Amino acid sequence: MFMVIGMLGTGEEIRLYNDSIVVSFTGERKVLSNAPVNGGMRCDLSAVFNSCCSTGSGDFREAELKAPTYAEHNTILSLELGLDPEKTAGMITAARMEKASIKTTSYKDIVVTAVATGSLETNGGRAGDLASWDELACEDVVQFGTINIMLFINVNLTDGALARSLITCTEAKAAALQELLAPSRYSRGIATGSGTDSAIIVCNTESDILLTDAGNHVKLGECVGKAVIAAVKESLFLSSGLCSDSQHDIFERTSRFGITPEALWEEYCETLCKTDEDVSEKRKWFGDAVNDLKKRETLVTGTSLYVHLLDQIEWGLISPAEAKPYAELLLKEMGMGGFGSGEAGNSESGEDPIAYLSSELSRGYLKLINFYILGGIL
Repeated sequence: MFMVIGMLGTGEEIRLYNDSIVVSFTGERKVLSNAPVNGGMRCDLSAVFNSCCSTGSGDFREAELKAPTYAEHNTILSLELGLDPEKTAGMITAARMEKASIKTTSYKDIVVTAVATGSLETNGGRAGDLASWDELACEDVVQFGTINIMLFINVNLTDGALARSLITCTEAKAAALQELLAPSRYSRGIATGSGTDSAIIVCNTESDILLTDAGNHVKLGECVGKAVIAAVKESLFLSSGLCSDSQHDIFERTSRFGITPEALWEEYCETLCKTDEDVSEKRKWFGDAVNDLKKRETLVTGTSLYVHLLDQIEWGLISPAEAKPYAELLLKEMGMGGFGSGEAGNSESGEDPIAYLSSELSRGYLKLINFYILGGIL
């Protein structure tokens, strides 16, 4: 049994089969995907799917394949869904399908629908991050946490325009993550996706309308961008609660630089606790302080500006020497005082300027937390 959860501009149903979302075509369609079975450019497919491959309870569970490989798993799954494995392209994820987001945009006769599932809690990454899988050496340590997108376009596209729609779709996904400041789990950068993302793009070759471009300058590209950004954002919220409110938190801003409540607690114990009894006594107060401070407007705003200075140093847009006086000004505005001893970006010491400036921000947080614990009012 299935449940109809949406309709496409071509009149086809988006169906939910337990933990799989399936679209069966009613006519000839052109499909571009990175699916492990029937991937690439195809004009002979009859269906596409996105499926949850995990077991157990909770929003995200342990992945469990039905066969030794991803491709074999998809072949078995196609048969279980009543689909022809030779004419089906699919993708899998650990995300639950009932948490999928379906967003449609249109312009005149153009209708674009994006169906997205996603999570970045463990696997968010930035293009160019250090890889975790050497396929040549068969060393696979890939984490789970994936954004999967099915994109349906009700008009016909040239092969080049279909390929461009995949580029626009990918740009839109990265834009959504940038707007959420979603962190990479493998670097100090803002995530652009995950290491296991997939996409399936479908256009209607039976349409009388043939479009030749899907870039950001044309209306089709605008529709693709808006649908994908909205679907990715909502799917991340539905699956993991990631949204503007959850990101309004100093530690969501700083975790990619190693500044977390856990890291601060370790540093607090090392520098400000003298005995085991002291540690035990102050643990609860520390947690209370963190919860009270983490969403304070002045701290979130000041931290956001401070972190953007770190990003611009990383990107080579400003030098550490240019950033330092403004970083110190922000610390003072947040009630943390100025810098300690040390020189950010001192070429002679070889100290990483971002690590140095991060440590000064961490030191400032500890100063506020300790003031709170000692009974101060912030």
